[in-house]
Amino acid sequence: MKSRHKVLIANRGEIAMRIMRACVELSVGFVAVYTQEDEQSGHLDLARDLGGDLVRIQSYTDPSELFSAADFTQATAVHPGYGFFAESHRFARRVTERERPMLFIGPSWRIIRDLGDKINTKRIARKLSVPTIPGSDRAIYDELQAQEIAASLFAFQEKQEIKKPLVLVKAAAGGGGMGIEEVHDIDRFRQVYRRIRNYAKRQFNDEGVLIEQRIYDFNHLEVQVVSDKAGKNHVHFGTRNCSVQSPGRQKRLEVAPGFAPATVEYEFDAKRVLREITRHSLNMARDIGYDNVGTWEWIVTPKGDPFLMEVNTRIQVENGVSALISRIKGQEGVNLIREQIRLGLGEDMGYAQEDISFEGVAIEYRIVAEDTENRFAPWVGLIEKIEWKQEPWLQMFTQIPLSRAYQIPTEYDPNLALAIVWGKDLAEAKERGYAFLDAFVLKGRDRQGSELKSNLAFLREKTKNILEFKRAQS
Repeated sequence: MKSRHKVLIANRGEIAMRIMRACVELSVGFVAVYTQEDEQSGHLDLARDLGGDLVRIQSYTDPSELFSAADFTQATAVHPGYGFFAESHRFARRVTERERPMLFIGPSWRIIRDLGDKINTKRIARKLSVPTIPGSDRAIYDELQAQEIAASLFAFQEKQEIKKPLVLVKAAAGGGGMGIEEVHDIDRFRQVYRRIRNYAKRQFNDEGVLIEQRIYDFNHLEVQVVSDKAGKNHVHFGTRNCSVQSPGRQKRLEVAPGFAPATVEYEFDAKRVLREITRHSLNMARDIGYDNVGTWEWIVTPKGDPFLMEVNTRIQVENGVSALISRIKGQEGVNLIREQIRLGLGEDMGYAQEDISFEGVAIEYRIVAEDTENRFAPWVGLIEKIEWKQEPWLQMFTQIPLSRAYQIPTEYDPNLALAIVWGKDLAEAKERGYAFLDAFVLKGRDRQGSELKSNLAFLREKTKNILEFKRAQS
């Protein structure tokens, strides 16, 4: 029976396509939006094929346009995807409190507001004895106080006999690797502090700065949490390792689970670490009444000490790698976007943690048009051909049409595709990852006739050592 709901998808590209498919599976109507720059995107083709409404807008970042499209099509809910308004508590609040209110497919705006504040997140965590990165637990606005905190962290690292100590100076309201600088010398601290403070004021209208200890040679792990709309039932869908990143701290390869203690040797009890970070993440979700899908992001030191970094109050790009190893009551086919929509519309969860099990290893490759030999600079041009071999162990997500050339829009990140492979263990997952990358065809040229540059070789090289705990794999 068709749902009474219709979801406006306030996003583009492959995430919009995944939301469309999830809506169809749930018999929920949907509205897709697009801009002039995206007229050739595959998400328009899919919207037409699936019978959804399609509305052209000027910008994905104009809430008034999005609300006009919602009202025109009588949408009853909004899904922000990731990026754009996905973690904007102001947008979420407008969705639910406007003259014609709609449901927001995501956490409630108060949750987004409270956890979007890194300082508040750290306070909540410390109250629950959740380990957090040493340093300030509130935004610092006073330069002398900031310098005192930095000096104490440098002194601590010197006592630990760290040869090249440094601290991180971060915009308190920042995210996604933006507004962060490393300081190696206390004599340079004041200059960097002022630069980050000014950046934070320009970008976020908030001069607050965090001073944190730099954790060396860490792995970046995540816990996938799912909660119902009432904020009463909470489960996790395992862990994933996101340590393979670009120099700009942008993720490029993710693996689930976060460690593989059955086949990889670690210098610490990896099973204990995975248990601890999932336990801490769920404890926080319960304490704050978390009420949708979210990700608790952790760093783990070479000694196996975990520290909570932040909570992302949205579905993440890498949700599919967790879904692929998950089973609900023994059944394959978990779709976390579908679960997010279903729960966001108010349905009961229908399962508990004991109903969730995990099988195998999954690897997600983010295929990006970028020059990895030139500081991962974005490449812009025409994609002439994209092709891969269909396999039962492979999931592919791309907005690039297979039947025609596709000009990469300069207005957006040059993300081309997501490929997720599954294997019964790490060895098989890696073997299949190599097989996919070797068979994948990607061709294109820029306006000067130069061949497309992508990160495929980088992904292949990084496959070799995934889930091994070495230097941060960036």
